[in-house]
Amino acid sequence: MSTILYRFFIVCVLIASTILGGIWFITHNKCIDFSVLEYYQAGQPSIVLDDEGHEWTRFQLDRREPIPLEKMPKHLIQAFIAAEDWRFFEHAGISWKGIIRSALVNLYHGRKVQGASTITQQLVRLLYFDAKKTFSRKIKEQLVAIMVEAQFTKEQILETYLNHVCFGCGIYGVEAACQRFWGKKAADISLDEAAVLAAIMRSPSRYCPIINPLSAEKRRDVILHSMRKLNIITQEEYELAKSLPVKVKDQDEPFAPHMKEMIRIFLEEQVGKTALYNGGLIIQTTLNRALQEKAQRAFARQFKQLRSGPLAGIDGALMSLDTKTGEIKALIGGYNFAKSKFNRATQARRQMGSTFKPLVYAAAIKAGMHFTDTDIDEPIELKQSNGVWSPNNAFDQFEGEMTLAWALSTSNNIIAIKTFMQVGAQPIIDLAKRCHLQGLLLPYPSLALGCVDATLKEVAGTFNIFANDGVYAQPHFIQWIKDRWGSKIWRSAPCTERVISSVDCGQVTKVLELSLKRVQETTKQEWIESDAISKTGTTNDFRTCWFAGSTPDLTTVIYIGRDDNQPIGAHMFPLKTAFPIWLEIYRDLPINQKHFSYDPSLQECLINKKTGRQTHSSDKEMIAVFI
Repeated sequence: MSTILYRFFIVCVLIASTILGGIWFITHNKCIDFSVLEYYQAGQPSIVLDDEGHEWTRFQLDRREPIPLEKMPKHLIQAFIAAEDWRFFEHAGISWKGIIRSALVNLYHGRKVQGASTITQQLVRLLYFDAKKTFSRKIKEQLVAIMVEAQFTKEQILETYLNHVCFGCGIYGVEAACQRFWGKKAADISLDEAAVLAAIMRSPSRYCPIINPLSAEKRRDVILHSMRKLNIITQEEYELAKSLPVKVKDQDEPFAPHMKEMIRIFLEEQVGKTALYNGGLIIQTTLNRALQEKAQRAFARQFKQLRSGPLAGIDGALMSLDTKTGEIKALIGGYNFAKSKFNRATQARRQMGSTFKPLVYAAAIKAGMHFTDTDIDEPIELKQSNGVWSPNNAFDQFEGEMTLAWALSTSNNIIAIKTFMQVGAQPIIDLAKRCHLQGLLLPYPSLALGCVDATLKEVAGTFNIFANDGVYAQPHFIQWIKDRWGSKIWRSAPCTERVISSVDCGQVTKVLELSLKRVQETTKQEWIESDAISKTGTTNDFRTCWFAGSTPDLTTVIYIGRDDNQPIGAHMFPLKTAFPIWLEIYRDLPINQKHFSYDPSLQECLINKKTGRQTHSSDKEMIAVFI
């Protein structure tokens, strides 16, 4: 009982504070401009340019198509009142009963489980305050709501609210929402569709019918039940509306949606929401429209085929970089943006697998080893704190003696581990950190096999080093931002630094060329007309497939896996899953530079891939390396 009394005392204090705070607010804010309710003007949109200076999208949250209240169907208005504020026509801006009831419920549960905002308060919050939840803001919101009610009619408030309320996805107002979801005017929507619109208000991201139709349907039914309970609709109308599935019109395939979302988030943090959505900014991005379109087609085609079989639950990502600058030319963050805005190119962390191995060999070359050096591919056992580790190769086969060059080109695990142990962990870890890999780099032999988490963006930045003569170019997606008057207010300053010497990098790159030639021989595919390098990667139990490939102009990395990190299927190697996407993108691409630039001191040498001894071109086991 004492606890109940204490909570009741707290409620009284809150109510008293609200009244006193309101008196203070009114006396210190005698003039509040309410003209925004009558003369709301959308701001100037911010224009986003591709790398050729053409507009490819814009940021303008104020996508409003205002309509008068009398053109809105009665059941639309009633659905919002039933969902948000069924005492709307009775209160004077705030609901004291609602405040007391929600305060008692929330205090009883020790957390917020019920709100008490009226439609007027929601409108005030939308037009005058930010979304930050503070007690002082709540007091101001309530008092401004009372003042709005004193100056405007209920019909004016309701019309403004319905024309400005947010439905997510940059959609504001019921008319724009009806056009987006059903391709019809607000005057023509049905009862069940009106309830869906009202359902979105609880949480646009959770109840949006495009993203979560099942959640939207459940919330819609709650609102229909409220309308029936309030005798707004008949039992027959209720049952009919509830029986209908939630459907929306087919959405056009969006262009670079994950890239756009990544840019939006960055710009909101950099310049603020007001400047971004209403400030008329010009944003120069690095996106190449033709490449993005080609990447989306290739990605969608391959995933449609993969997901039609046993790989129904897989997803993935792709990123293409300009090799010299690190500019992101194309980005795909997932198979279906409408269902998931999660950007798997920048937010998902996956083990690198064999895409890490080039760093092991780069550190080995720097330490004085050579690609002509040999070691024995054989079963090994390594004692560790938790037992004995017996690593294996992909097909549980061992080939005996082989060169480091052949080991890297075939992605041999045993030789990579032996090389790691000979070089030592620290030089490899230091190199990985210089390549801006952010994952935990533990000094164990398993690191040689890529036991480190990384984003696709990190993997792309790292692999690009071998196409860029040993220079790390930080991946970035915006070049500059101008204000509406044409003055640059922000300019990109991406990190560029040499992390591997030109001589050492050239030797690794030459072997990675050999790696891609093996891919060509294995797949028997029509090839591209320039030099190219590649590295595949497969993690334990086929949880993730990587394919990283570069020409002198462009580096592209693709990963395929499941969001829950479960195995995607036995023997689902990158050549079956990711490589076809890469090859389709690179076919018929404009070529500015056909050949990699190698240090002039490097000389090509023909060696036997097993013994490392110099040989001739007629040797069936001949490979070419730099020395």
